[in-house]
Amino acid sequence: MTGRWAPSPTGHFHLGNLRTALLAWLFARSSASRFIWRFEDLDAAVRPEFYRSQIRDYERIGLDWDGEPVRQSDRLDVYRDAIEQLTHQGLTYRCWCTRREIREATVAQHSHLPEGAYSGICRNLTRRQIAEREASGRSPALRLRTNGELIKMQDRQLGTFEGAVDDFVLCRGDGVPSYNLGVVVDDADLGVTEVVRGDDLLPSTPRQIHLFGLLGLAPPSYAHVPLVVSSSGERLAKRHGAVTIEDRLTLGESEFDVLNTLLSSLRINQVASFGELRERAKDFDPSSLPVAPWVFDR
Repeated sequence: MTGRWAPSPTGHFHLGNLRTALLAWLFARSSASRFIWRFEDLDAAVRPEFYRSQIRDYERIGLDWDGEPVRQSDRLDVYRDAIEQLTHQGLTYRCWCTRREIREATVAQHSHLPEGAYSGICRNLTRRQIAEREASGRSPALRLRTNGELIKMQDRQLGTFEGAVDDFVLCRGDGVPSYNLGVVVDDADLGVTEVVRGDDLLPSTPRQIHLFGLLGLAPPSYAHVPLVVSSSGERLAKRHGAVTIEDRLTLGESEFDVLNTLLSSLRINQVASFGELRERAKDFDPSSLPVAPWVFDR
């Protein structure tokens, strides 16, 4: 078994990030699995200082990983190979749609595709329409050609989930591979067999499972876990105040206080040392985890 933690270095970790990281670590270490760190760093908001601060705060609560951290930015050739494979199969097409055009386009009412799915404006353009768009100077994205497949999956924490697959983006207009492509190629190439992540990413999972199949790859198992929310019910963010380790230290707490707060939110007994945390991992039982979001009161 191989688990992974795959943050985007676009900001400092807050308690919601660290709670999900702790869960991914517990899932892996409870089964003596290999656990890797992958930076999903293809976003324009990535900054060098965030690589360092994320590793620092992760280690501050006693977590570790195996091997050297992997960076997606070092793996662009691997993603291009996957895109070439899909293009060779006739499964891609260029899309010149702006975000506004996509937002304003509506998917047919009889369609089983979810709200926000791509309506297929550029899917079957004529040669003349393609020439007009090429002449516009706008760089096209590359989309996967699908048939609205319904994908049913079994999530370790949430049970059965079914979702439809739309013509999602494989590569942006600036040449950067999309999240859905990168995560599939990386998880397969790095031997990941179990993915533990926030349940906000569950709706994208059918797309990824479908893509695994098209590339002739085996998907991992999935466990989507509840997020941390503010007292108002919003997903936790820095604007909610005192949500980072530095914030908590300023308030007089220690790294152990932060760790034990996270453990308590998961209904796991607190620890007195990092060594005890490793012992706690041996007895970790995912079936006892809460299924509702944790409401953080600063």
